[in-house]
Amino acid sequence: MFKKIDLKNKTALVTGAGKGLGRACAIALAEAGAKVIIISRTLSDLKKVEKIIKKTKGSSIKYECDVTDLNKFENVLKKIKRLDILVNNAGNNRPEHFTKVKKENMEYLVELNMKAAFNVSQICAQKMVKFKSRKKIGGSIINMSSQLGRVGAPIRSVYNMTKFGLEGLTRGMAVELAKYNIRVNSVCPTFVETPMVKVFFRNKKFKKQVLENIPLGRVAQENDVSTAVAFLAADSSNSITGTSLMVDGGWTAK
Repeated sequence: MFKKIDLKNKTALVTGAGKGLGRACAIALAEAGAKVIIISRTLSDLKKVEKIIKKTKGSSIKYECDVTDLNKFENVLKKIKRLDILVNNAGNNRPEHFTKVKKENMEYLVELNMKAAFNVSQICAQKMVKFKSRKKIGGSIINMSSQLGRVGAPIRSVYNMTKFGLEGLTRGMAVELAKYNIRVNSVCPTFVETPMVKVFFRNKKFKKQVLENIPLGRVAQENDVSTAVAFLAADSSNSITGTSLMVDGGWTAK
């Protein structure tokens, strides 16, 4: 029997929800019926996302929060009675040649892409396992990884390091949280047409190199990724855990 992507009566939290993939994921989860908690450092961005979700007759609550601020994030979670889904999306990149990587940039990316991802996952998992019906209804954690969590790329050594780490974290979490019926997976996009990537693509040579590495010959769209996330969040993927869903146009198949 076909399983629909149905998130009614579920509560989902999306970090980095103000723009790009986080924004797209928050809207997709709301459209699928979830009550969505949207978190970002920029309140004005969250207000825009909230308006879009209202137009789709979805439900959302916004919190201005930097996920690297552990105490502030913990305070946000205290306000949430129940959590079923986490989309661990907040992240960034600062491309530099390996021999020229600035210490502050390396530390920033490790702090956000790895340490904050771990802390957010741990705090949310603690909240999820306390729910008395968790084993019956299950839960889902989706880490926003990258194709560069599977293969290397020029001027992205630090980003590679953080996303490879996130892939390892995903698998370790999946094994440990399975006994609570909480599934943990990652989504690994190729370059997606987000505001951040559009900045990178101002370099025409770089854009050409990217497209040559994608067998489908095109970058992904935000809804390609958000649809994959919604699938992993729902019972439609009930037996999928500890793996990565590649949304990379065939990049890593070569």
